Amino acid sequence: MQITETSRQLLKRYAEDAGNWSGMPLVGGNVGGSKEDRGNLTQLKRAGLITTDVDEGCTWLIFTAAGRAYCQAEFGIDLHRFDY
Repeated sequence: MQITETSRQLLKRYAEDAGNWSGMPLVGGNVGGSKEDRGNLTQLKRAGLITTDVDEGCTWLIFTAAGRAYCQAEFGIDLHRFDY
């Protein structure tokens, strides 16, 4: 899968922050949220690594099974404990 290094680093930062949000980090909470990040999030969605969900005006990042596997393989971050 082809993603830019910027998208890759953004994914890593969200993965590192996932534990603070029960596995589903708030977009723009501790990580990201800028206009520039939106394009990277779109790229990560198209790559099948994440989805997002909006609830009460907040956007939450959800790692797909492929995204959790990618984070484990690329960054050594185990998100499988948050399987949902």
